[in-house]
Amino acid sequence: MADLKQITLKEIADHNTNKSAWIVIGNKVFDVTKFLDEHPGGCEVLLEQAGSDGTEAFEDVGHSTDARHMKEEYLIGEVVEEERRTYSYDKKTWKASTDQDNKQRGGESLQADNIIYFALLAIIVALVYYLIAA
Repeated sequence: MADLKQITLKEIADHNTNKSAWIVIGNKVFDVTKFLDEHPGGCEVLLEQAGSDGTEAFEDVGHSTDARHMKEEYLIGEVVEEERRTYSYDKKTWKASTDQDNKQRGGESLQADNIIYFALLAIIVALVYYLIAA
């Protein structure tokens, strides 16, 4: 990403019309002007976000994998370092599981669960036998 053009939010804000529509998604800047008429949701949806950060709106809609790849065709730059936002998905940290995590997830209770299921099965079999024999 170091070779992408660095663009300020002020410069992005100037591109908010159907003649020039730029949208920020995940700190990347996309010129969607040529895509306005092709957007399946209509050009109004894009124009509402033009000149601003449309990350939340883009993620809320649940775009397909194809749409996510397609947007890369319109990539023209990225927001300058000092103006970038941190999104909720940036804050997620993934850690390797530990024995403690497995205990919290029920790793040790598997044997107890099996006993309970076996006991319930035995009760059901006994009830069925009782009803048939009666």
